[in-house]
Amino acid sequence: MRVTLAQTAPKLNRSNLEDILEIITHVKESSDLIVFPELSLSGYLLQDKLFEDAWSLEELEKLMQLSKEIDIAVGLALRDENIFRNAALYFSEGELISKHIKVHLPNYGMFEEARYFEGGDKFEAFECKGKKISMLICEDLWHSSVHQELIKLKPDLIIVLVASPARGFYDAGLKIQEKWHAIIMQVAKECQAEIIFVNRVGFEDGLGFWGGSCLVEKSGKIVKQLPLFKKEIKTFEI
Repeated sequence: MRVTLAQTAPKLNRSNLEDILEIITHVKESSDLIVFPELSLSGYLLQDKLFEDAWSLEELEKLMQLSKEIDIAVGLALRDENIFRNAALYFSEGELISKHIKVHLPNYGMFEEARYFEGGDKFEAFECKGKKISMLICEDLWHSSVHQELIKLKPDLIIVLVASPARGFYDAGLKIQEKWHAIIMQVAKECQAEIIFVNRVGFEDGLGFWGGSCLVEKSGKIVKQLPLFKKEIKTFEI
C-alpha cells in the first residue's frame, strides 16, 4: 500500500481546498492513500471565522470525485447549520466512507476548541479495501481511555490527523515531539496496528506547528519521518 503524507501549512481561509485538490491530482497516479493534517481545509485558529469558512459536505464534491482514483483522509471544520465540528473525513471510490468527530476538545492554555466546536462521542473502525481503519484527531490520542477503545476495535491501521504547536524547545529537540512519539509507539504496540501520523507546519497568530509526520510499525518502531517545520509531500510503501 502506497501512502502519501501531506505535511501542509493550511491558511486561515477557504483557498485550502484548491491547494489540496492540486496536491491530490499530482500524486494520485503514484499513491493509494493520501493523508492531510487536522483542520487542513480550514486552518486552526478559526475562532469566529467558522461562520464564514467552515465547510458543508455538499461543498466537497471534487474531493469525492478524486477519491475514485486515490483514497483521501482530510481534516476540516464541518458545519451543520449553526453547529461546528472538528472532523476527519475518509473518502474512497467516490464516496464518504467514514466521518470522525473529534471527541476530546482541548480548552486550556493556547487552546480554545471547546469554545467553538461541539465534540463527538464515539470512536469506530471501518472496513476499506481489506483493511480495518480507525481515524482520530490530535488530542483524542492523549487519553488512555481511547487507547482501550482502540484495543477493542482491533484496527489494522490507525490514522491520526494532528495540528500540534511547537513547544518545549531544548538542545536535544522538542519535548512535544518526544511526548507524541511515546504515545504513538505505545498505541501501535498495544493495538498491533500500523499508525499514520500527519502533523501540519506553518504559523498562525504566533503559533508555529512542527510537522514531523511519520509512519509507525506494529512493533512501535518509527520507520519513516518527514522533517520538522517544513512543508513536504512524500509517498511511502507500507
